[in-house]
Amino acid sequence: MATMTRTEPNIIITGTPGVGKTTHCQELAQRTGLHHLDINEVVKKHNIGEASEDPDDPNTKIVDEDRLLDCIENDLEDGGQIIDWHACDLFPPSQIDLVCVVRCDNKLLYDRLKKRGYGEKKLQENMDCEIMEVLLSEAREAYDENMVVELKSESTEDIDSNVERIEQWITNWKKDHGKGEVKAQSEQQKDEDNPMFLHG
Repeated sequence: MATMTRTEPNIIITGTPGVGKTTHCQELAQRTGLHHLDINEVVKKHNIGEASEDPDDPNTKIVDEDRLLDCIENDLEDGGQIIDWHACDLFPPSQIDLVCVVRCDNKLLYDRLKKRGYGEKKLQENMDCEIMEVLLSEAREAYDENMVVELKSESTEDIDSNVERIEQWITNWKKDHGKGEVKAQSEQQKDEDNPMFLHG
């Protein structure tokens, strides 16, 4: 922690496909100026995904995680990244400041994935992943539990509320790390410095 040179935090926004991760990332990037690091785009750009041999899902890419981390290492060191991907436990904890696991009602998620044209097998795998809280468990195992926040994403209002709360968290992170613009209102409640404030 003492050697941290980042002036802006790195935030992971993860969740099962269809829960609204990318919408959160885009909105947050627009409002904060942080960089939306879309891992799917990184995989395409650097050609680090191998086609799956699964006949039911030939479009799936098997990603070389070591090569992926090499590609984004400098970005993470610089900070200010909003990492958008369906997994989170491969990113080094020392370079991550907040992990948001986006969740949504199972029926709603089913309808969203069906609209995307997911085949029955892929649809079921993703539904199982959401029902079993796989990504939430992975996040809690990989990172300090205080860094992991579960966010509901079932409506535009949910997304707006989530983005506002994360924005507030970013402001407090910068202040705590001596990076924020000096503002007169230093009397903001210390409760908000804790990522768990986002639950409230």
